[in-house]
Amino acid sequence: MGTVIEIGDKSLLLFDGVCDLCNGAVNFVIERDLNNHFVFASLQSEVGQQIAHKYNLPKGDFNSMVLLKNGKIFLRSNAALEVTKGLTGSWQLLYGFKIIPRFIRDWVYNIVSENRYKWFGRQDQCRMPSVKNQSRFISI
Repeated sequence: MGTVIEIGDKSLLLFDGVCDLCNGAVNFVIERDLNNHFVFASLQSEVGQQIAHKYNLPKGDFNSMVLLKNGKIFLRSNAALEVTKGLTGSWQLLYGFKIIPRFIRDWVYNIVSENRYKWFGRQDQCRMPSVKNQSRFISI
């Protein structure tokens, strides 16, 4: 657990690697992140677990997207909205939902998160990036 995580000026998006919804969200971000602001790792990976340990996050809790940006951690709806700021096109307008109180945004986020496997499915193992996108993933 002593590995140094180097992401430079990128933001690291941690996601549940076996969740079909989460993998779809990663694909969505990759397709709209034309300036390559983001790199990715699964929460289950060694990198994901190192980040969880460093920022005192529950190591076995994969119910939240985690964004590490400029040394700061964003969780749940705050992470999702922060990601929209790095996307190209009109997707940045979604950041306007920040005006909705966090407890309401996170309540909706938690409902989806708790039901994501039932509604969207899950894989037996963590996602493997395509050859085209392999450089965008910190650990496989």
